[in-house]
Amino acid sequence: MEDIDSAVTLRQKTVVITADGREEREEILAIEVPYKVALNDEEIGASMVLATGLEEFGAGFLFGQGYVTKPGQVREVFVCPDGRISVHADVEEGSAPKEVIITSGCGGTGKISREMLEGAFDPLQEYSITLDEVGRFIREMLQRSPLGPATHCVHGCGLWADGRMQGFYEDVGRHNAVDKVIGAILMEKIPARGAIYTTGRLTSDMVLKCARIGIPIVMSRTSPSALGLAVARRAGVTLIGYARPGRLNVFNAPQRVVG
Repeated sequence: MEDIDSAVTLRQKTVVITADGREEREEILAIEVPYKVALNDEEIGASMVLATGLEEFGAGFLFGQGYVTKPGQVREVFVCPDGRISVHADVEEGSAPKEVIITSGCGGTGKISREMLEGAFDPLQEYSITLDEVGRFIREMLQRSPLGPATHCVHGCGLWADGRMQGFYEDVGRHNAVDKVIGAILMEKIPARGAIYTTGRLTSDMVLKCARIGIPIVMSRTSPSALGLAVARRAGVTLIGYARPGRLNVFNAPQRVVG
């Protein structure tokens, strides 16, 4: 495993109190910072994020807001020292602000466009995965970064395709971690196919983002919500909860898990 990134963590002394007494201990905290996201020099919104994968986050954030819709539109992304992510993309200029819905994101800060929730879904990028591959995927996710076990404060999200991990991102917010993977797809760093695995629960907006970008298999170590399952059924997504090496609970479309 890689060393813990001191740029996104803080060491803090604590006092542990038990029935046997007190002792000092050093804990590692994840640092969340506010970043504004702008599209073609127009500020769209802001979020608290873990300051890694910020270019990808900016693109993925705009996808969730309904401004960027597909790979190839994003031309360049700049992360500015003043806490601003500036995305330049080939999209319609001067469009009216999108109507958004507040999601179940921590602190109520998550938003998606109403357009994302409503309307028909485009066909998904077809893909299948074996139970053995899922086990390899999950094990690699757990080994990829020490931040999770060190802080107990971050979520991870990865994309698996063609027999290997294509991309992996972390954030203090489960939505942000998914946004970073989707941003990498929009920036054409990783393919828009395969399987996503997240350590966070699969609420409707989490499943929606994956379905709208075309990913056919969405997995979590925890559970989906009822509306998350309803979205998966509408879109035809293979929805997997409680994913463990050697065991899956498939809520929808099990035919993509083969072998």
